[in-house]
Order: sequence, then structure tokens, then C-alpha cells
Amino acid sequence: MALSRKRLTFSQFFSQTQTVWFLLLSVSLAATDSMADKTQLPSRDRCLKGREEKMVVADKHAVNGNPTVEPFPEGMETIMFGLGCFWGAERLFWQLPGVFSTQVGYAGGFTPNPNYQEVCSGMRQQNDRGTQYRSAIYTSNPTQQDLALKSKVAFQQELDKKGYGPITTEILEGQQFYYAEDHHQQYLKKVPKGYCGLKGTGVSCPIGAGKDEL
Repeated sequence: MALSRKRLTFSQFFSQTQTVWFLLLSVSLAATDSMADKTQLPSRDRCLKGREEKMVVADKHAVNGNPTVEPFPEGMETIMFGLGCFWGAERLFWQLPGVFSTQVGYAGGFTPNPNYQEVCSGMRQQNDRGTQYRSAIYTSNPTQQDLALKSKVAFQQELDKKGYGPITTEILEGQQFYYAEDHHQQYLKKVPKGYCGLKGTGVSCPIGAGKDEL
């Protein structure tokens, strides 16, 4: 449900702002030890300590050659989307007009600079299980936040018509992004036949479908 909504809404973000976007993709972080309820995020005091050292990644995008680390060209904006496994999600976005660069990583939790093995729990999107796969939009400014919230309202109306439940996507401004390991970056360019779990609902969001709701 959230997957289809985000795919269509994001294309509207690009066309409406007429800005070349630098895009960050993120799965949400739940780094912890054994948990009684794998569908709940751990509290801060139960999370792993993490580390100060940042993940080292290639400084050029494997697909388009653009920078993947700061500094980025002046006037660009960043935004994070969580929609299940980040391999297929990143490929979806690097193909969109107006996207300057994409990276995958972790956000939405308490552990600084986690690694892949430390990001684990039990929710799911399709075959992707764990709270790290929950649906999220993390914006970087008030304009993005407003667009994301309006898209949620518009898409929920369409989902209601088809009998779907409420959208559970977490929409927050100003979250910290931590890079994933370098082999995860642009993974489906490096491994073209690798896993991709992207699927939709068959319901289109009116924002991004050629209408003028905003």
C-alpha cells in the first residue's frame, strides 16, 4: 500500500518543484537484542550503542557518476523514503527524471552508524520482514513535509474506495541518515538479477497522475 503511494507521489515532488533532487533512500532502523515483540521498535535504552565512525562508501554513483557524498551542488535538496528492501527502491529512483543521486542507508532509530547485521526485527512489506522495512518519508524542509502530508490525504481517499486500510507511513522532518555498506549502494546495477521486492496496490495516487490537487 505505502509502496505504490510513494512511487507516484515522489514523481509529483520532482515535477512540481522543478528542482534537481538529490535523493536519499532509507530503511528505518531498529537495532537491538532479542525482543519479546518483533513488531515494535525498541526503546532508546535497549538499542545498541553504535559507533562514531561513518560508513565509507564510493564517492561516485555507480550508475550516473554523480557524487554520493557531501558536498553536493548548490541548490539541491535531500529527502529519504523507506519502502521495504532498499535495493529495488534505489533503482526505481535513480531512473526518475530530476533525481541527481541516490544512496541507501538507515534512519529512524537510535543507533548511530549501524551496520546491516545490527538492523533487525519483525514487521514486513511483501517478503521484507522487520521494523526496518516499515514505510517512511523523512523530509528535509517544511515544503517537502507539507507535500508529503497532502499526498497522504489524497492517496488515502483513493485507497478507501478500493477497501484498503489506513496508510501507516511515518512522515517526519529532520531525521538523521546513516549510509549502508558500500556493496549495498546501487546494488542492482552491480547485481542486475538481484532481489527486488517492489510491488504496488494497483491504486494510483491522484497527485502525480496529472491532476491539480495541490
